[in-house]
Amino acid sequence: MQFYLATSFIFPRSLRFRLFALCFATTHLPLLGYIGWGVATGRFAWAEFIVLTLATMAGAAGALLGIGALLNPIHALADALHPAEEKERKRASPTLPEASDIIARLFSGVRRAATATQTQIDALNAAAHEDALTGIANRRGFLAQIDTLPVTRRRGCIAIIDIDHFKQVNDQLGHEAGDRLLADFAARLSSQTRRIDIVGRWGGEEFAIFYQDAIEDEASWSLARIAERMRQEPVGAVHGQPVTFSAGLCAWRGGPVTDAIDMADDALYHAKRSGRDRIQRAARPSASAYG
Repeated sequence: MQFYLATSFIFPRSLRFRLFALCFATTHLPLLGYIGWGVATGRFAWAEFIVLTLATMAGAAGALLGIGALLNPIHALADALHPAEEKERKRASPTLPEASDIIARLFSGVRRAATATQTQIDALNAAAHEDALTGIANRRGFLAQIDTLPVTRRRGCIAIIDIDHFKQVNDQLGHEAGDRLLADFAARLSSQTRRIDIVGRWGGEEFAIFYQDAIEDEASWSLARIAERMRQEPVGAVHGQPVTFSAGLCAWRGGPVTDAIDMADDALYHAKRSGRDRIQRAARPSASAYG
């Protein structure tokens, strides 16, 4: 762009003539060299000079036609895709020359393409980290949010939660009812946790909560409160009984979060084996790797 503006004094109202002038100057360097050699040696031949001049002019014209042919599709595409923007740009862009300026159109098209590409990347990134059914983080998004926290904030409690007898919900009420129950349950978890806590769908009917900077008693009380509300205001029922959940809970004092998740998952398994609708703490907290 700096070179473009620096050469604007050459045919400022016509980009094509400016390109021709630049092509003519660069392709005629051999001709200038020949003239200098002829003057220095006294062996100047007019016939050779005329032939060489015509050849270089033809070369410059061919280069200009080639450049124009390459840029014309971009010119036409910009007009077809964004006619309103092109008209507005022509009125509001005093630093770039007039409407026929191909470089201005090219610059505008590249900028729009870059913006559209970034928008698509952002959308794909959001989709990769968000559960489409519930609107909360999926497993990847849950772990990614934890990874973005400072090391000093990566401690608290990890809970892995499983909806009890969810297969019966699908079998008796249908998969659409099951999907609604999952979405309602995710909303219940999100509304009953703090802003600093991270809630995600771990997979299937399993969910995960990271209670940031919380001790086991605080996290256990929060889960118990959610469980009680599930009984009093159920998000679904099977055979007239409210749908409940079981949870495994593990204190995380730093180190790899996957260790705490595995221990919470083991505690969930014991909660299921012990009769469901209960909260089971891990036998020991996840050890700290930071002392």
